[in-house]
Amino acid sequence: MSINVRPMRWWDIESVVAIEEPVFESTAWSAGQFWGELARDDRAYVVMDDDEGVVAYAGLLVRPPTADVQTIAVAPRARRRGLATTMLRHLLKVADAADCREIMLEVRADSAGAIALYERHGFEVIARRTSYYGPGLDALIMRHKRGNA
Repeated sequence: MSINVRPMRWWDIESVVAIEEPVFESTAWSAGQFWGELARDDRAYVVMDDDEGVVAYAGLLVRPPTADVQTIAVAPRARRRGLATTMLRHLLKVADAADCREIMLEVRADSAGAIALYERHGFEVIARRTSYYGPGLDALIMRHKRGNA
């Protein structure tokens, strides 16, 4: 089974939302929000597909000297295959190509797997936002300094 990373297109939105809703539940983005993201020049969104369709996606806001990871998600059926790692590495390359010196992100404080992924790739927790994702759902703000930042 081959996996392909490619730019996200409008026709991927339905598949992306089908992954988004069970992964992010009450904080899931709508199709309209993804349409808005794809319309922006300062966004870089990619999907990964296998023989059955889209299995993962990720997005980056690119405003040098800073980039901000907007989202990374993997379909439940495709987890434990390193796809989130592949997506994060792709976003880091995009940020490097745009000469971004730091990369920021917010992650749910109770998402141990995601936090571990980001820490393995050099991100550090710099702050906490109380109830960022809703009552009792805190966010950790993480930063990765690149190059001479």
